[in-house]
Amino acid sequence: MTRPRRRVLALFLAGCLAAMGTTGCAGDDDITHNPPGANARVGPVLIRYAHIAEPPDGPWAEGEDAPFYLWLFNQGQRPDRLLGAETTVARSVDIVSADGAVRGPVGVPTGKLVEFEKGRAHLLLRDLHQRIRGGDYVWITLRFERAGEVALQVHSQIPTYVDRQATDEPGLTSPSPDE
Repeated sequence: MTRPRRRVLALFLAGCLAAMGTTGCAGDDDITHNPPGANARVGPVLIRYAHIAEPPDGPWAEGEDAPFYLWLFNQGQRPDRLLGAETTVARSVDIVSADGAVRGPVGVPTGKLVEFEKGRAHLLLRDLHQRIRGGDYVWITLRFERAGEVALQVHSQIPTYVDRQATDEPGLTSPSPDE
């Protein structure tokens, strides 16, 4: 590996570790979950936990809309905006509000976490061209006003289903059903 590549890799890893440390997760021995998602950086914008939402009752079927969640943190000196996204696995990707209404670009201020997730503004893959099962990967490109574009290989969250016949305890899950 060339010296410039090693330097870029070292800076990237240092930035990732620093970002993890700011969330309170690094080194926390009590954490028992494995957060879903792809992590990346484009310019000063950190992208964390980027994933397609867990399919509710089996795979996302062709023609359905699938929610896409992620967190953004702008480490830069100037605010940015998420303008949109695109993918080859859906007709379009829209930025929507919590109720599903299409909205415009979303501001990404400096030093603040912007969470695109259930119950908040998020992205929606409209009219899927193919079936997407939990654990499948797709490419999604995010476009920012200042930071530019970044392509992410994003997975569909692996589902866990509650087997109500096996237990009356809320939150206990059984493995994903085979298909």
